Amino acid sequence: MAADNDNQPLPEEMGQGYSNSEDEIRSEINALRAEADAQKDRALRALAEVENVRKRLERERDDARTYSVTRFARDLLTVADNLARALAAIPDDARAKADESIKAVIDGVEATERELQAALGRHGIKPIEAQGQRFDPHLHQAIAEVPGQGAEPGTVVNVVQSGYTIGDRLLRPAMVTVAKGDGARANAGARVDTKV
Repeated sequence: MAADNDNQPLPEEMGQGYSNSEDEIRSEINALRAEADAQKDRALRALAEVENVRKRLERERDDARTYSVTRFARDLLTVADNLARALAAIPDDARAKADESIKAVIDGVEATERELQAALGRHGIKPIEAQGQRFDPHLHQAIAEVPGQGAEPGTVVNVVQSGYTIGDRLLRPAMVTVAKGDGARANAGARVDTKV
């Protein structure tokens, strides 16, 4: 096909005994320019598509790196919960009266809990600070409304189970109890919907 184009006269040669008129020449030049513009547009669109695919793949790679441990992290959260419950179950006076071997076990459990929390943190898994915070249905799961005891209505008064995020996503909501308002405030819409 290129060989056929090589035998065609150049525009400057066309005026010498060539039958095409100037209008036909201009028309052909305009058609070639339009085709070149269309090819350029297709090339730019293809480059933009390649760039979009590259960015999407980078984003998917980053998400896979960040969120690949999600299922494993959920399993480890029950271990973290049990360690925290075990430590919370030891009263301060019993801890103070314990002999050295029991204190060593308690210290070991505390060290294990700290190391587990540090390992979770290294993988982008962070606990949600809920105590004393305003109830947020995107981070907290209210299991009950309780008398405020001086807390503002809609404020978290007790964390029953810690919540966690991974990256910028919720891994597990914090299970909390929320302060309810007095009668006048409750009727004014200060109640928290615990069915969220």
